[in-house]
Order: sequence, then structure tokens, then C-alpha cells
Amino acid sequence: MTLDRELVGRSYPPSAVYEVGRAKIAEFATAVGAPDPVHLDADAARAAGHPDVIAPPTFAVVISLEAAFVVLSDPEVGLDYSRVVHGEQRFLHHRPIRAGDRLVATTTIDAARTVAGNDLLTARVELATEDGEAVCTATSMLVARGEQGTT
Repeated sequence: MTLDRELVGRSYPPSAVYEVGRAKIAEFATAVGAPDPVHLDADAARAAGHPDVIAPPTFAVVISLEAAFVVLSDPEVGLDYSRVVHGEQRFLHHRPIRAGDRLVATTTIDAARTVAGNDLLTARVELATEDGEAVCTATSMLVARGEQGTT
């Protein structure tokens, strides 16, 4: 299937609030091998100038990946999820994600094209506090592999 270029610019309503907890940050930091005390100890984080523990930079994927699923479930987009691979991921942090943040995610389609029978869709997820403070911009490219033999 060829992606409709008219999808570019489509935005979806903000997600439900995701409350960032110390335990989730610690679990993620341990899982990705990020032992810096600012991720695990509130006193160490405060000594480094933060109000509470901060998440490793890639923690944003926990929230942004779920928010990006709104694109995959949009019937007008028409991506075959069984053929999707994650092609690229970037994060632009406006400030660290920290324990106690109450974040919402707003997803927008930035690019849609077909190359050599493969559909490439770029989605941008803006993470912000529920009060509107920008925290992180997560951009991912999804690749829906074409049917075998498609050129």
C-alpha cells in the first residue's frame, strides 16, 4: 500500500496523563545499564541541581512509543503493523524528565512516503507537562516492509 501524502501534518489528541514515578525511572535505568545516581537517588539528583531523580534520556520512549500507536491504529493511515519495523528514533530534550512529572503526549505525522515498495512514516511525539511545559520531542520513523517481490 502506498501512504497518502495528505497524512502529513495530521495531529492526534493529547494522550492521557502519564505520571513519572521514581520506581519506573529506577527500573528503566537498571534495565538500560544507566547507574548514574541522579537516576536512582533523590539526594544525589538534588545535589546535581535537579528537584528529584531524573530519567535517562531514552526513558522518553516509554511514553512516546505508546503515544505513537495512535498512528498505527488509525484506519486512514492503513499501515500493516505485522510488517512494521522501527527504522529510526531521535530525542530532543528541552529539559530532563523527572520524577513527579505529569506528562501528556501529542502525536503528529511529519512525513509519509513510499520507497521501493516500503512505506516510511515519520511520527513526532511532543511530550509536555499537563501545564504545557515542553519536555521532549521524540521522532520515530516506522517502516512497513512491502510485500515480497514488490519493487
